[in-house]
Amino acid sequence: MKHRFETQKRNSFYGNLIISAAVFCIVLSVFTLGVSRISDQTDAQAMQTLRQALNRGIIHCYTLEGAYPENLQYLKDHYGLTYDEERFFVDYQVLGSNILPEVTIIDRRDRQ
Repeated sequence: MKHRFETQKRNSFYGNLIISAAVFCIVLSVFTLGVSRISDQTDAQAMQTLRQALNRGIIHCYTLEGAYPENLQYLKDHYGLTYDEERFFVDYQVLGSNILPEVTIIDRRDRQ
């Protein structure tokens, strides 16, 4: 009778399993959300970096040669422009030798 006022704790295997699974799902969700957010920021930074490289090359060409590049290939050949052509589509529209070209960059992965 000396254990009369003590309560015995019952360990429930299924209760512990459910709690463990719930905690795992929460941690996995938070991790997935974090990775997705970092990936989106990286994608935006890659687009911005390409835009800056194009503008820098275009302005550099105009400064040195007195005219804007006639096409995108000219920037690649003479000013070292490189980018992932499988990922990005660059539309380069020349309006004239002394008018800043219109440049549009499209991330091809956004379409998938």
